[in-house]
Amino acid sequence: MESQPNNPLHGKTLEMVINFLVSHYGWEELGERIRIRCFNENPSVKSSLTFLRKTPWARTKVEELYINTIEKAKP
Repeated sequence: MESQPNNPLHGKTLEMVINFLVSHYGWEELGERIRIRCFNENPSVKSSLTFLRKTPWARTKVEELYINTIEKAKP
């Protein structure tokens, strides 16, 4: 396995990313930041995973929000 020290998503599963964002923002704010139904109507990690695995543009938005969030948290 290659080392990817500059890739903030390396070693992170989509489930880990969703759980981090939900714990950081909550479902309501996450749904405001990324307007997709799986975050706004009966949100759950399972439904989000199902949708994001099938929808590359939405997954990209979630990954970008995750990267931006962890970048802001760095000292």
